Amino acid sequence: MRVLIISDIHSNLTAFEAVLAHAGDFERVICLGDVVGYGPDPEECVQLLRSLPDLTCIMGNHDAAVLNVISTGYFNPEARKALLQQKDLLSQDSINFLRGLPDILILNELTLAHGSPRDPIWEYIDQGRIAWAAFEYFDGQGCLVGHTHTPAIFTESADFKVRLLKPNSGDRWIPCERFILNPGAVGQPRDRDPRAAYVIWDLEENSFLFKRVAYDVSSVAERIEQRGIPMLQARRLSLGR
Repeated sequence: MRVLIISDIHSNLTAFEAVLAHAGDFERVICLGDVVGYGPDPEECVQLLRSLPDLTCIMGNHDAAVLNVISTGYFNPEARKALLQQKDLLSQDSINFLRGLPDILILNELTLAHGSPRDPIWEYIDQGRIAWAAFEYFDGQGCLVGHTHTPAIFTESADFKVRLLKPNSGDRWIPCERFILNPGAVGQPRDRDPRAAYVIWDLEENSFLFKRVAYDVSSVAERIEQRGIPMLQARRLSLGR
């Protein structure tokens, strides 16, 4: 079985569609949160996500904010403005879907959390010392996270030492230690590579294939401008940061 692992779609329908076209056949989908936020297409992204086979999705911080589960006051002004506008773009059906998402979940012995298993909504696992602490908050071999918008793997050896791997597109990785894996962002990458990021998990060989795909960033920037969303979000897409 091939499982598509995605995170941080961030209302970027064009990037999302590019990932689905590029990924090939898959039988299951894992989404690690932040379906909305930043981009111009929140409603379309929620509805497309819901149509995918055998979907498992958890809540991200932007999803929580658009539902008023957490305050938009925690966000920077540009992100806050985008969230406030997106509340008017979402149907009640999509709001109900987002409201039903858990903030942490165990699936196939993997823990799923948008931020970290210690703080599922907010914590960024972007440093070894944070990953070292996060390993204490889940059982089993692995944890899948998003939130940082950067593909990464943290591994924990038998003597509790943590190592960071930074996979490139096309890298296939098979775990032999405990791990925390981030597939990167579909809708707003932040590793200076503007291509949308995703992972294919092959359950038969237990391998994780990291992939990137280019998409029409300029068309997304145009829709951002048309929606009146701060243009910082468009500039970030072209720069990948």
